[in-house]
Amino acid sequence: MTKKSIRLGDVVDRFGGQLFGNPEQGVVGIAPLSDATEEQITFLSNPKFRTQATASKAVALILSEADHNAIGDAYIGTRIITANPYVYFAKLAQYFFALNSEPVESGIHPSAWVSPQATVAASAYIGPHASIEAGAIIGDGAWIGAGVAIAKRVAIGAQTRINANVSIYHDCVIGERCVVHSGAVIGADGFGFANEKGKWVKIPQTGRVLIGNDVEIGANTSIDRGALADTIIENGVILDNQIQIGHNCHIGENTAMAGCVGVAGSAKIGKNCTFGGAAMVLGHLTIADNVHISSGSMVSRSILEPGQYTGFYPLAKNADWEKTAAIVRNLGSMRDKLKAVEKAIKQNEANSKDIQG
Repeated sequence: MTKKSIRLGDVVDRFGGQLFGNPEQGVVGIAPLSDATEEQITFLSNPKFRTQATASKAVALILSEADHNAIGDAYIGTRIITANPYVYFAKLAQYFFALNSEPVESGIHPSAWVSPQATVAASAYIGPHASIEAGAIIGDGAWIGAGVAIAKRVAIGAQTRINANVSIYHDCVIGERCVVHSGAVIGADGFGFANEKGKWVKIPQTGRVLIGNDVEIGANTSIDRGALADTIIENGVILDNQIQIGHNCHIGENTAMAGCVGVAGSAKIGKNCTFGGAAMVLGHLTIADNVHISSGSMVSRSILEPGQYTGFYPLAKNADWEKTAAIVRNLGSMRDKLKAVEKAIKQNEANSKDIQG
């Protein structure tokens, strides 16, 4: 398929920025600094790569005013100056993707099964071997991929894309313009059991999963339904691949989690938070807005103030790590010995004063 070209002048008209160069110059796509060709635009978001930017073959460069001034005449192509080049790149990449994408399909594939009691918008698409049960509602322009299983009374919002082999359990709600990647499971039972004399008694999970608008859920991510109340994912949340969200969790607006994060049941996480890969959050904790958790960290207590939090030892050679671990294990006894020494010193000082007196 031949890629469509757009004028740089049109790019600036659509996305803003200050253009230095020929507005009639056309571009067919966007690419990294090292890979861009004479028909593509590229971007510089990190000053460390200024030298690489000056050597780029790209016809145009998106950059900040500071990088523009630092590079000077070393880059001879057209420039678009903007306050946040990375965000500009993201929006432009979306535009190129939409411009060159094939038209969105609509209709129901012959091999799909749709209950007569389900409601499917005329502009929606239901793929091969998908299953839509009674009471489900599929919104305008929604796209349901091959092998997707949508249970009873599920609601899928307009323009939401559910990729192949996703399972959505009964009564769950997904908002508009969401993306759910393959293998995700939404609304499975949470981990709810009571122990009676060594035997586990299952607690019925009767809540739902409620997902807002503009949410992206990665491949093989699991979001458990609530036990009694609902599990809630607010607008704009981004969940990477292989994440576990436990029952009754509440994830605030625009929070983002990288791969393999685990959040135990009933944790409440605020807005605009970020979690690095493999971070863990224990259950029933509260995390405030604008909290940022480093990769691999274990959150074992509530965090009530915004900021960056880290909870792991720096990487070290194994022999050094074992020595450190041995010291940590002995900190309790070392503390007791130190207290005993402090007590003895104070007693000696007191005795000395008595003698002098």
